[in-house]
Amino acid sequence: MAADAAERLGFVTLGQFLRQLPEELTILHDGGNGAGRLRWVEPSELEDPTPYLLDGEFLLTAGLPFLGDGGGADRVEAYVERLVGAGVGALGFGLEPYFDAVPEAVVEACRRRNLTLVAIPQSIPFAAIGLEFSQLLESENATTFRQLADANRQLMRAVLSARPEHELLAALVQRVPVWAILVGADGRIRARGSGGAHGTGPSPGREPAALQPLLAKLLRGSGPRVELDSFDDAGSALVFGHPLRSSRDANLGALVLGADAPLTPAQNSVVSAAVGLLELLVRQRTSGSLAPSQLATALLLHPESLSRPGGTEHVNGIKDLVAQSVSSARSGQLRVVQGVNLTAAVRRAGESPVRELLEWRRMFDTKLVEITDYGFAAITRLKVDDALLAEVERLGWRLVVGSTTEFTGLAEAYRRSSSLRGRVRTSGRSIRVDDVTFSLAGLLGGEAGAMLAERLLAPVLGLEAERRDSLLGILRAWLGANGSWDATAKATGLHRNSVRRHIGTLAELLDLDLNEAQARAELWIALQYTDALPGMPPDTPAALESAAGQAPQER
Repeated sequence: MAADAAERLGFVTLGQFLRQLPEELTILHDGGNGAGRLRWVEPSELEDPTPYLLDGEFLLTAGLPFLGDGGGADRVEAYVERLVGAGVGALGFGLEPYFDAVPEAVVEACRRRNLTLVAIPQSIPFAAIGLEFSQLLESENATTFRQLADANRQLMRAVLSARPEHELLAALVQRVPVWAILVGADGRIRARGSGGAHGTGPSPGREPAALQPLLAKLLRGSGPRVELDSFDDAGSALVFGHPLRSSRDANLGALVLGADAPLTPAQNSVVSAAVGLLELLVRQRTSGSLAPSQLATALLLHPESLSRPGGTEHVNGIKDLVAQSVSSARSGQLRVVQGVNLTAAVRRAGESPVRELLEWRRMFDTKLVEITDYGFAAITRLKVDDALLAEVERLGWRLVVGSTTEFTGLAEAYRRSSSLRGRVRTSGRSIRVDDVTFSLAGLLGGEAGAMLAERLLAPVLGLEAERRDSLLGILRAWLGANGSWDATAKATGLHRNSVRRHIGTLAELLDLDLNEAQARAELWIALQYTDALPGMPPDTPAALESAAGQAPQER
């Protein structure tokens, strides 16, 4: 039944309806049209009801037209012939009050004309049959709406894949019993879709040479239209093509489909959605996003012109393209934003970055976004306020938000923000470049600095608190005085020989040569972060006073 529903996609069949009816009904003749569409159930006692019928109806009669002379073989034959000519799907003959059995002339005429005939007992009123059909049709309509929603979602996912045109055709033939060929403006095949859930595929004969007459009409005409053709090959009894047009009605290609039978309205709805999405794809590739494509071409082909004297006109042209790409003015300020994904630093193999790229373009209102190995980088005119920052962080990302800059400062702005990515990973927090002091300590960050202090000063940090604070105070004073014994003695209140002895003790504890500039530099940086360590007092002059109080009378 699931497969049948997928094949129907939007209508009730005669066979499906007959299976829903009570078992008391008797099929006296099966016309073999159970897969045909059943449009409605209509009771009529007219001798000729055909002017009031649509094709595919289930006609109900209590036999009134067959009373008296109407029951003659010729009259019955003419009646059934008219029903078949009008496309009636089946005839339901109600027993009682006129007949207790279906007249043999009616049975024979239906057999000769191959019209499905059903005997309906008196216990089943015609109204019950009509109500059963209405309920089934309503249920089928709900199923169709769900199928259309699922089909549209599948088509949208295909558009956001790495190979959108191929994936879109694959989704189309899975939902609709057709084969599909996407042709470019040059008449060459760009993608194929065949062998879907319906087992329909293009025959070997459906190559561009055979399709040329149809393609010529599609690529030569104008406006929305459908061109038709037909071939003897299986799956190609009906071949129809849709042109893919630009916003100015230039022909950018065509979608050609083949089927064995006309499509249902629901199936045509899926085809229309696919045509619209394909048009968007080809428009985007050929005429969409003009500013970014021109900008990329200019920078790739003429990068030296940005710094060449006399290149003002070219640079202003580049500024205009950048402004269009970020929805700004030529004089508008720009900023570089870099994103680091803390929850999935490595993109899964084979995962398309297109969806992610479009999301960042939307959020930062810019077309200038690059997907990178660490996450993404974007050029935007936005300030990236707290609300936008919170929205990004809810997705598991952290940002380095650059300072405002001119067009010519973008490269330097990128380098400055890049220097802070490591700090973002370490701290797990977003950073604004404007809030960072650009010193070594500032760039290192509190977490990384505390880790350096904990590892480098571990032997001293493990001492009893008073001894620890005294030695750290002397070390800070000595490094701050650039290794001057006299200046350190003055700052700490110790004799210069006592300072020498304490520095010697520190060198032994730390296993470092304090005459080396690198050792002194690393210790100085580490000391800037000792106040962030557990159990450490704030970095205040009290530490120096503690150091001085250890041996004020030493000489």
